[in-house]
Amino acid sequence: MSEQKTNQQEPLRILVFSASLRNASLNTQLAKLAARVIEKNGGKVDYANMSDFDCPSFNQDLEVDNFHPAGAEEFKKRILANDAFIISSPEYNGSIPGLLKNTIDWVSRFRPQPFNEKHCMLMSASPSMGGANHGLWSLRIPLEKLGSNIFSSMFSLATAHKAFTPEGKIADETLAKRFEDNLIAFMNIVEASKNYPCMKKAWVEFLGEKTDVATERVE
Repeated sequence: MSEQKTNQQEPLRILVFSASLRNASLNTQLAKLAARVIEKNGGKVDYANMSDFDCPSFNQDLEVDNFHPAGAEEFKKRILANDAFIISSPEYNGSIPGLLKNTIDWVSRFRPQPFNEKHCMLMSASPSMGGANHGLWSLRIPLEKLGSNIFSSMFSLATAHKAFTPEGKIADETLAKRFEDNLIAFMNIVEASKNYPCMKKAWVEFLGEKTDVATERVE
């Protein structure tokens, strides 16, 4: 019982980063705001920059002697060191930024596979009326395929170039409350998973497939 109480008192550790390299990125503003909201509600934030995870173009010919780029090694380390991760991602031509997809592809090559069973929340910010929401649907695909538990309520901030106060908060009070409520709901799910884990099941990429050393990905 005492051990359970100790575990419950440990703050949630959440990796937060923007998938943009641009200094004045709206997604970076949103990621920094998410970090402040998490800390306000008792969480511990591991804030990262996308440049920390930058990798060369994925090429299996580079995988000699278990080689992984430094950016992939760093992303794997930060994923495993935290209870969950949050990505604030821009939308490029209606889809996921190539830089982020490339990093995900590199990290997916580690065994055990780091994304599997990790909770993730996706958010975006854009000057457009859609708030870069199409890009988040594209981003869900590789992460869910790799076994991540994607939080159902994605957050997309539309007309984001006019949405922030000079202090970096969301100006609209109703929208700001919705943003915080989403983060709290995500934190509650992560906390429940951390302190009350369910029975684990093997993750299989395709049920019923014939085993082959080149494609086998049971974990």
